[in-house]
Amino acid sequence: MSQARILIADDDRAIRTVLNQALTREGYDVSTTGNAATLWQWVEAGEGDLVITDVMMPDENGLDLVPRMKRLRPNLRVIVMSAQNTLLTAVKATERGAFEYLPKPFDLSELLGIVGRALAEPASSPSAEQEAEEEQLPLIGRSPAMQEVYRVLARLMATDLTTLIHGESGTGKELVARALHDFGKRRRGPFVALNMAAIPRELIESELFGHERGAFTGAGQRYAGRFEQAAGGTLFLDEIGDMPLEAQTRLLRVLQEGEFTTIGGRLPIRADVRIVAATHRDLRQLVRSGLFRDDLFYRLNVVPIRLPPLRERAEDIPDLARHFFIEAQKEGLPPKSFDTAALEFLKRYHWPGNIRELENLVRRLAALYSQEVIGVEVVRAELSELMEKPVEPQGGEQSLGATVERLLQEYFDAHADGLPANGLYERVVREVEKPLIQLTLAATRGNQLKAAQILGLNRNTLRKKIRELEIEVLRSPK
Repeated sequence: MSQARILIADDDRAIRTVLNQALTREGYDVSTTGNAATLWQWVEAGEGDLVITDVMMPDENGLDLVPRMKRLRPNLRVIVMSAQNTLLTAVKATERGAFEYLPKPFDLSELLGIVGRALAEPASSPSAEQEAEEEQLPLIGRSPAMQEVYRVLARLMATDLTTLIHGESGTGKELVARALHDFGKRRRGPFVALNMAAIPRELIESELFGHERGAFTGAGQRYAGRFEQAAGGTLFLDEIGDMPLEAQTRLLRVLQEGEFTTIGGRLPIRADVRIVAATHRDLRQLVRSGLFRDDLFYRLNVVPIRLPPLRERAEDIPDLARHFFIEAQKEGLPPKSFDTAALEFLKRYHWPGNIRELENLVRRLAALYSQEVIGVEVVRAELSELMEKPVEPQGGEQSLGATVERLLQEYFDAHADGLPANGLYERVVREVEKPLIQLTLAATRGNQLKAAQILGLNRNTLRKKIRELEIEVLRSPK
């Protein structure tokens, strides 16, 4: 193989020197320049087997140069570097034909690996240039943790691959799903979301697949489910870990066969959607506990994306806070900002509610405080109560889920040689029912009528359960 020639364009002399030395040691013939004009002259003259270019150069934006180079020499590979580390930069680099996008600062060994792949992989047929989207960034942050998210998203934009987003509550999983849709090839289609945790179990299949008139009691007319509503676009299934097993079976069939039938329907309907699912729960643990189908997990987990919690990307807090203050100002609230000490304090906070908690804090401060610059004492006062209390990161539902998972595991361990036909349901109900009734009665200060209404029980049924479970009732004052 002849010696490959690499063209480098970057206005930073130090970066040019480092790359020149590293690539020369690897046996490449290297030419460097600090401007886009010289790079274009080289490319136009047919020189170079690979281009490494920065985005911000004194005479032209490197991203604007990429499509011109690709039109002139479709098989020329281009690696784009940038300190403008946003999702939009990564997406633009990919859309305009770059082989790879590399955020600064970068790992030199990683760049050498990318160079090797770029020169070794056969060139594919060029695709038509897509016009860049000039819209507000759906995701904010320049931290290393977010850079990896951006790079994965940029690679997925031109595909229909099923994607599973993992992340704690409040990390912005729906924003990631919307970014996949808004910058992807289905952007002209609808984006339809369904939160599994917010839909009663008995209605989930109808919500997903729709129903025909008369399919069940109360079905007075045909209903197009979310799969039909999302035709040609993206279907976002949030909190997929809360999906009941019977609905999981039907969803699996859709993913396998690419079609579905409505409830009460006979003719199959093609499922023309991209599936993006999200969860804050450990699906592998749910699979081990028998609460989630393993075959469905593998169908959904084609491309996993882990969304980091805010405590792992604290350097993004100033940008996020600035964005939320601007959004609050658009809603009519006065302009606000944090001083340096307040921002440092916010970076040290543990953020159990993640980005959602930060957004709520910013909006509250914008609404309640008159000073234009918010100081550290105000922030400390607002967060002190939360900081003194241990907070479960995923909310109360996690403890309930953990109880059920524990009981399931104990059940499987006890009956490893064969599962009996009954017993688990009663045990789970027995462990959950008593504390549920006790908490509800405590919340109503012993008012059994109110407690029965909240629980959806007949008052006599509640009284019977109080006796059977030997629950002591706090009498409400007269």
